[in-house]
Amino acid sequence: MTVSWGQLLLAAALLLVNVGLSWRLRLGLSRDILVAGARMTAQLLLVGVVLQWVFSLRHPLPVVGIGLVMTALAAQAAVGRARQRYARILLDSAVAIFGSSFLLTGLVLTGVLRVRPWFDPQFAVPILGMVLGNALTSVSLALDRFLTEVTAGRARIEGLLALGATRWEAAHAAVAASVRTAMIPTLNSMAVMGVVSLPGQLTGQILAGAAPGVAVRYQILLMFVLAASSALGSLVVVLLAYRHLFDAQDRLRAERLHVRPERS
Repeated sequence: MTVSWGQLLLAAALLLVNVGLSWRLRLGLSRDILVAGARMTAQLLLVGVVLQWVFSLRHPLPVVGIGLVMTALAAQAAVGRARQRYARILLDSAVAIFGSSFLLTGLVLTGVLRVRPWFDPQFAVPILGMVLGNALTSVSLALDRFLTEVTAGRARIEGLLALGATRWEAAHAAVAASVRTAMIPTLNSMAVMGVVSLPGQLTGQILAGAAPGVAVRYQILLMFVLAASSALGSLVVVLLAYRHLFDAQDRLRAERLHVRPERS
């Protein structure tokens, strides 16, 4: 079954529900809803054209290039809503997202699915995209929580350091809370998957005609990968932020933090 342009327009009309609620409750989101819908549609249509071209190629460079572009955009999005900032926050975000996503995607393609060739875009691009999206969310949550913990708990942290605690001992509670916060959404999804919700990948495969048993096995595999990317990405970005905000002399360098200016 294919989706026609007329059917897409009918589905797009459902956004009027959101616009109507925003207008009635004076949420001020009507313009944002319409812009987000139009942007999503344009982006996905463009991705469809690009992927159709990439799928016709048999070379790793375009696949890796697309992955790097997706990683850069994911890193920027991960820090986009962080109120607290420091000089290397974008670089740290990119390193965490790139490291966790490419490592786990590579392990799945070569060690689990054993795709030949490993860069087959039919497998590599969709799997990397899902892992990147999950890592983006985890890195964003972990960063925001860690920087908030450091700012709000500055007096406690500096007190521990003054009493002789090492920088790790003083920051451990903030690190643990941040990684835990980043992992909770994925763990919650895993706990109710198949009972409360059917994920998009599973639904998409079934609608495309795949046998339910095959689609379910792919979804289970992907959820294990997403859980790992959540843990690894959040841990890496928190440790990078920790090393930047705490120096080798066991001091908290709070002056390296600044507040993002509010948009007018």
